[in-house]
Amino acid sequence: MMPEPPTPPTGPPGELVDSLEACSPEQLRQIATYADELATYRDKEPAETVADSEDDRPDAVPAKASITVKEINDNRYYYWQWRDGEHVRSVYKGPVNPDD
Repeated sequence: MMPEPPTPPTGPPGELVDSLEACSPEQLRQIATYADELATYRDKEPAETVADSEDDRPDAVPAKASITVKEINDNRYYYWQWRDGEHVRSVYKGPVNPDD
């Protein structure tokens, strides 16, 4: 006798659950790998509390600049970054984890 199918989580939209139920086992494994990698990537994204604020934007940084994360020697840092013609400009903002 086959075991009962798993109960879907209550968080995702019903359309997503329906799409997953239509997938083959191999497709589900690929989706699971992708979902895990995406979650790991998003864990490393800048926190919303760091989103650009007019209060801490230096005078030399234009309003169109966004905050990016750069990894240097296994340390992560925030930078203001924007396009200036064909060049990308960056200005150091601070460490991602100020306690490090």
